[in-house]
Amino acid sequence: MEYGGLMSRGESVIRFEKVSFEYGHNKPILDEVDFPIRSGMKIAVMGQNGSGKSTLFALMTGELKPESGEIHVSRGMLVATAPQVIPRDQLTLTVREFFLRCFAAPVYDIDPRIDAVLEVVNLKGHEKLHDRVMKSFSGGQQARLLLASALIQKPDLLLLDEPTNNLDTAGIEHLTKFLVEYSGTCVVISHDAEFLNAFTTGVLYLDVFTRKIEQYPGNYHDVLRDISVRIDRENKKNAQLEKKIQENKDKANFFAQKGGKMRLVAKKMRTEVEEMEEAKVDVRKEDKTIRPFTIPVQEHLSGTILTLTSYTIHKSKKPVKKKANIALRKNQHLLLKGPNGIGKSTLLERIALGTPEGVAITAGTKIGYYRQDFSTLDFDQTVYKALEKAMGQPDEERLRATAAGFLLTNDVMQTKIGNLSEGQKGLVAFASLVLERPGLLILDEPTNHINFRHLPVIASALDAYAGAMILVSHVPEFVSQIRIDETLDLDT
Repeated sequence: MEYGGLMSRGESVIRFEKVSFEYGHNKPILDEVDFPIRSGMKIAVMGQNGSGKSTLFALMTGELKPESGEIHVSRGMLVATAPQVIPRDQLTLTVREFFLRCFAAPVYDIDPRIDAVLEVVNLKGHEKLHDRVMKSFSGGQQARLLLASALIQKPDLLLLDEPTNNLDTAGIEHLTKFLVEYSGTCVVISHDAEFLNAFTTGVLYLDVFTRKIEQYPGNYHDVLRDISVRIDRENKKNAQLEKKIQENKDKANFFAQKGGKMRLVAKKMRTEVEEMEEAKVDVRKEDKTIRPFTIPVQEHLSGTILTLTSYTIHKSKKPVKKKANIALRKNQHLLLKGPNGIGKSTLLERIALGTPEGVAITAGTKIGYYRQDFSTLDFDQTVYKALEKAMGQPDEERLRATAAGFLLTNDVMQTKIGNLSEGQKGLVAFASLVLERPGLLILDEPTNHINFRHLPVIASALDAYAGAMILVSHVPEFVSQIRIDETLDLDT
């Protein structure tokens, strides 16, 4: 089954011409951007959280329309997108119903198509999945279903929004191999530099400051090198101009005081200063990174905070009970490992929301819970109200200072959480943990959706956390930066 597009290689499949877009008057996203995407290209879309990467996809699919400018799409071209998450109103659909919604017209041979595409995303097993409800799948399995929902349409342009989120190591390797071999045109939003480097041939960079899109050839490593060289060159040019500007200003002031014809010389030198000021280059502003932070630990906790003597995993859809001997005290970190679908998130959820069989938590322990789907956040609340609730005790200065450290500006603070980008939701979740002061910290895939520039800062905070912590993450580089005192592999 061929999943590449049908356009001639090298032909422009979509072209943005002077495209501007904004959410209302106070949320400009794009300002007269121009770029083409040609058939066969594999492009990475990069930029700071909230810069408009997902908005760009919505413009490509036609879901959103530009305020001005033109988006030229090749006639008959089919665009399909694999979004970051399954919409909440589709979680109760069966797999068959979910895939049928991908098509505008009725499809009568959907079952064999589903079988074929599940094979491609490595999700076909002994069990017939067509009648299973979407919410019954793990986060990693849902990520594969999202990819399959785009591939089943056989698009000319495939758009993938954070496709590695929730995937285990095997899942990421399988997806990478697929994209390396993929013959169609593909545009990917991802914060995983190593993943992007494996298959991309170009980068579209959304500059959150200028609201322009810069197009670069090569993978992310190439782009970083090119940008660094450019910034260095621009800084040197500006430094040379600054030196000459100051010299001319000093001379102009000196000649102006002499009077007579010297004033004309001074005037000419001031004109040269103005010209040199205009010649200075606007140096590209790099992405902002969140400030280093600490997650304070709940006071007056001592002894063992959590004990785990047994847990249940899922193999071939059958529950299997296993024994454990885990005792977490303050300043002890536990890593949970295991493939997608084995039950890691389910175990974390049960620990966070109750005390399942085999788990005991010290009475009065405050639990901070980072869920990969952000469902601990109220999507109808503003960011300000969510942080105020997390803090408990009113302290406006601490709330504002914490928010600023996570790049949550005044505009963002008044925005409903449901209207934020997934990356911004992640930053709200971390800010909430800082304000909560938990005694037990539970983190389920905390790297999902987060700009990779922030990850070393987050890893440092988790490494230093002085309470008890349980972590699930499929990103080895991230985990390697965090002190792990004990590991529990659910698959052994």
